[in-house]
Amino acid sequence: MEPDGLKDFEILIGLALVAVLLLQRFKLPSIIGFLATGVVVGPYALGLIKNTRLVEQMAEYGVVLLLFTIGIEFSLKELVRIRHMVLLGGGLQLFLTIMVVAAIGMLFDFSLSQSVFYGFLVALSSTAILMKLLVDAGEMDTPQGKTALGILIFQDLCVVPLMLFTPFLAGGGNGLRDIALVSVKAAAVILAAHFGSRFLVPWIFEQVVKSRSRELFILTIIFIGMGTAWLTSQAGLSLALGAFIAGLAISESEYSHQALSDIMPFREALLSLFFISVGMLLKPSILMKYPLLLASLVIAIILIKALLTSAVGVALGLPLRIAVLAGLSLAQVGEFSFVLSRAGLSHGLLTGETYQLFLAASIATMGLTPLCMRISGPVAEFVTGVLPNAWTRGRKVFAEAGESVTLSDHVIIVGFGVNGRNLAKVLKALNIPRIVIETNPFTVRGEKGTGEQIIFGDASKPELLSHARIEEARIIVVAISDAAASRRIAALARQMNPSIHVIVRTRYLLEMEPLFKLGVNEVIPEEFETSVEILSRVLKRFLVPQDVIEGCIADVRRDGYEMLRTVSRRHSHAVGIAGFLSGAEIGSFRVHKDSAVKGETLRGGMLRARSGATAVAIKRGEEITPNPDPVWQLREDDIVLLLGTPEQLRAAAKLFEPGKGSAEAVAGRSPKGQG
Repeated sequence: MEPDGLKDFEILIGLALVAVLLLQRFKLPSIIGFLATGVVVGPYALGLIKNTRLVEQMAEYGVVLLLFTIGIEFSLKELVRIRHMVLLGGGLQLFLTIMVVAAIGMLFDFSLSQSVFYGFLVALSSTAILMKLLVDAGEMDTPQGKTALGILIFQDLCVVPLMLFTPFLAGGGNGLRDIALVSVKAAAVILAAHFGSRFLVPWIFEQVVKSRSRELFILTIIFIGMGTAWLTSQAGLSLALGAFIAGLAISESEYSHQALSDIMPFREALLSLFFISVGMLLKPSILMKYPLLLASLVIAIILIKALLTSAVGVALGLPLRIAVLAGLSLAQVGEFSFVLSRAGLSHGLLTGETYQLFLAASIATMGLTPLCMRISGPVAEFVTGVLPNAWTRGRKVFAEAGESVTLSDHVIIVGFGVNGRNLAKVLKALNIPRIVIETNPFTVRGEKGTGEQIIFGDASKPELLSHARIEEARIIVVAISDAAASRRIAALARQMNPSIHVIVRTRYLLEMEPLFKLGVNEVIPEEFETSVEILSRVLKRFLVPQDVIEGCIADVRRDGYEMLRTVSRRHSHAVGIAGFLSGAEIGSFRVHKDSAVKGETLRGGMLRARSGATAVAIKRGEEITPNPDPVWQLREDDIVLLLGTPEQLRAAAKLFEPGKGSAEAVAGRSPKGQG
């Protein structure tokens, strides 16, 4: 790189840092800062950057890496699962948007060719922006995230056919024949990627991993990603599509997670250059010349895309809420539209002024994407609130609240991710009645086939909780990643069943206090639990005895959760016994064969003397005896409910462990126990 090129990069990065830091104070996304930086340093404003072509090339690599990492995060199996969303959803969205925009263009006296080309430009959405926002918000696995991803994949697949059709619109080229040829090539490349992911890629990585060289591993990732992108471009496909296919191939291997973590820093750095390069193309004077026209264009693009995409979602059977969320998230113009617009400019479908108008409106829609996603929730709630439930609940596999549920004293699990799935598995093994509420229709369809009692829908709607018989439920566990939705569900659950026990899994400690204010009984912060698991694994590597590890973990839990309990008590809505049991916990323990307490009576005092815990109930078979008599003798398979501090319950647990015979118990019994 020449010294002038290095200076240009220093200017770009320096101004971008300042812009991003300023925007973060106002809680605005960094993408807006990158776009603004490009406008300021571009040749049509201050003109600080001379070699704009170099920046554009680096930006193109950023888009390639973006599609590559999206492919790694995705999988061919998942692509097959949502194939109807890709083909039907993406196809309908693209076709309807092109037709509607073309009709509007002809109303304003543009030619048919120009109007259809305008539809091409507007129909594409920004994979770069939307995927980054969805990942940052943890919404990639939500139904609206899957819907948006399916439509984006179809759009990206159609970039090359649209590019080839552009000369045909301008009156030249062999558009239809070329499109058919490229479609055949794309199918061949995808088929080759499928077999490569099963055989070639795992073999390559296996050889590389044996070298134990991280540098070689990273180089192999780049070689596979960029190499596949180059080969597909030689076949007449786009670089970005090739990178996505390469990512899909890697996603099926066991090395995908390491590959993703290694390539992510490169993607983030180069992707920022893409947004800067887009801003550099804009002439700021166009903003002053046509302010009202630009504002109208921006509003029209957002409304048209949001309405049409939402309509497509409803047509496919999605609940209206999910369709609206996906529609507003896809309401911007995409980065590939800029590539397409240059082709249109060169073929005379765009004039210099219409090109700048399109550029300005497109950048504005990109910048407004975070706002659209922020208001999508309230807009969806408003729309679903004013329309009848029969219109908003979805159809077929997507329909909310299908067959009736006949459960009582059961557990409601909201979310069927890792936490929800593990909980449901254990409850099933213990024959504890449960029902799962999940917002991913593909998961619902798959789990219903295995016999899981699961319903599709949004648990923040009272109709769905009623369908899950929340009035008869004992516990509701909210195990989703959406903090706002967790708060709505918790508040609604408490309102519909004041006596239900509400447990919420959350990501961060900062999210706990708002949940306790809503009446949640227990909040499990992953941030805290992760620290406990890390502590345990570190101590194990130093061969610290297990009982010492358990003691250390108990100390951490006592200190940490005492703080959390303080927050809980501060916002507790219940007054009475909870205050007297502050710091105490209840646990149940099974009497195993040869455990220390087997054959002992409560009057004998071993349990009380050795642990300090108190037996409040005993279950023998199907019979439950509260406040058992002191003459009660413990037998094998009795389940004892104990009340005590965490330390007392931990000590009591050792007395119930199998293999702790009575001789050991007698040897360790205190004088008080003898009495």
